[in-house]
Amino acid sequence: MTKLAMGIAAVAMLAGGMARAASDYQDVTFERLENAQSDPGWLTYYRTYNGQSHSSLNQITAANVGDLKAAWTYKFPEELKQGFEATPIVNGNYLFITTPKNNVYAFDAKTGEKLWNYEPKLGAESFKTACCDVVNRGVALYGKNVYVAMLSGEVAALDAKTGDLVWKKQMFDPGLGYAFSLAPLALNDSILVGTSGGEYGIRGYIAALSPKDGSIQWKRYTIPGKGEKGSETWPDGMQEHGGGAAWLTGTFDPKSKTLYWGVGNPGPWLAALRPGDNLYSDSLLALNPANGDLKWHYQYTQNDTWDYDGVNTPILAKINYEGKDHNAIIHADRNGFFIALDRDTGKLIYAKPFVKATSVTGYTADGRPIADASKYPKAGTTIDTCPSFLGGKNWWSMSYDPVRHIAVVPTLHACMSLSGKRVSYMEGLPFLGEGFEIKPEPGSEGFGELQAIDVNTGKKLWSHWTKMPWNGGVATTSTGLSFSGSLDGHLYAFDTATGKILWTSPQLASGVIAQPSVFAVDGKEYVAVVAGYGGANPIWGGPMADIAKDVPRGGTLYVFALGQN
Repeated sequence: MTKLAMGIAAVAMLAGGMARAASDYQDVTFERLENAQSDPGWLTYYRTYNGQSHSSLNQITAANVGDLKAAWTYKFPEELKQGFEATPIVNGNYLFITTPKNNVYAFDAKTGEKLWNYEPKLGAESFKTACCDVVNRGVALYGKNVYVAMLSGEVAALDAKTGDLVWKKQMFDPGLGYAFSLAPLALNDSILVGTSGGEYGIRGYIAALSPKDGSIQWKRYTIPGKGEKGSETWPDGMQEHGGGAAWLTGTFDPKSKTLYWGVGNPGPWLAALRPGDNLYSDSLLALNPANGDLKWHYQYTQNDTWDYDGVNTPILAKINYEGKDHNAIIHADRNGFFIALDRDTGKLIYAKPFVKATSVTGYTADGRPIADASKYPKAGTTIDTCPSFLGGKNWWSMSYDPVRHIAVVPTLHACMSLSGKRVSYMEGLPFLGEGFEIKPEPGSEGFGELQAIDVNTGKKLWSHWTKMPWNGGVATTSTGLSFSGSLDGHLYAFDTATGKILWTSPQLASGVIAQPSVFAVDGKEYVAVVAGYGGANPIWGGPMADIAKDVPRGGTLYVFALGQN
């Protein structure tokens, strides 16, 4: 062979190798995301657009789940000892996860080899007004990129194979009340984010960005401005600092092309300062994803003074209630009610309490929440109520098994006292007007419960109680398993139908406050979860923080599979 021929062959071999290297990361298209239920990975925050956090994989069953063992683990640096709240996101052989302070890691999903990590090295101002720890809940995948929204107000696109920065967009200045803590949502040529900061007098919004360069496609404020529809439910001038953070990832119905996004509490906390329903706080918004226009809304709590939010996941489900089929949204609200809505109209189907609820006591036939007037504090007065401001369920993902029609719900049993105080808005400072104290729920068996609810009736099927809060999200599988972790430092597999514990992991390095993901690579099924206690409980939990004070800190990623050593 001549030198020229050898050179051409070498170039061809190099090009072939580069082509193979380039092809080992499969682009995440909108079509793949629409059909994520049949994908072996865990492509988005709830695995699928419908928010069900449910896997169709069937290799791990009730018969063999007891054989799960650690395939690999990774301990994150010691300086990251805050709460680890991210869900492992998996595309092919790539596993992505975020840490406190917005670091992003990529691993080989089979071996645990670290492929790259991105450290934004945020300044101290980014943590100044980050409510409830310096957490991040994960990434979105789209095209060849990984997208992360940061406490600093930046949204960044990273090359999925290398971790190189592709672009970065500054959405707001850090330290003044706004923050990002959610996993973004990737739709068709859009990356969606929602703001945190409801306790700082911000005006919350949801925004869509171009995945190519971060340019803003649309931006919708959750609290209507003066003169806009809904603004009449506020005293004039209060809307500008009305809260309404949109800090948890929304869901999407590709068939109707509807985006569902929850909105948080109004500001300030003290409702006496803002008489009215205070739209669209504590609400579910059904939006047109092309422009952010509102299709309909449903308000879970009106004139909220208890920080009950409305951000918990709106899950798409098919239910049969009292003999009638419904395309529904199911939602476990912070106010203590498990709620089913008509997905197309927002009309209430049912609302059933799943914890002790004494402020919001029920709903009228036309869907308006009923509140006990005696549970509204005024400046200088104190009330006692249930649940606490941390809710009957907080942000932790519940999971819905669509075959068994069962929702598995991480549940918090705590009440509180609220004392009214005078407050004025000052940029970058808490905008509350209330003091609080967490108390145990009378008659409960502990602070934590994992419970299963029959979504066709709203009735509880089984429960697993714990003395410590249950702050771990849930992932269910088609084989009837429910995976969820606890502050006691174990990941559990429950029988979804009965609640029987079928497997308990070895002792983990810390408690679990994140959601597991279930995925397969090369035909082998894995379960992944990150352990790392932190978040709201140790900061605001009072007696719940005390009972968990000995839970170790620090983050470790665990990946389990059948038959590992």
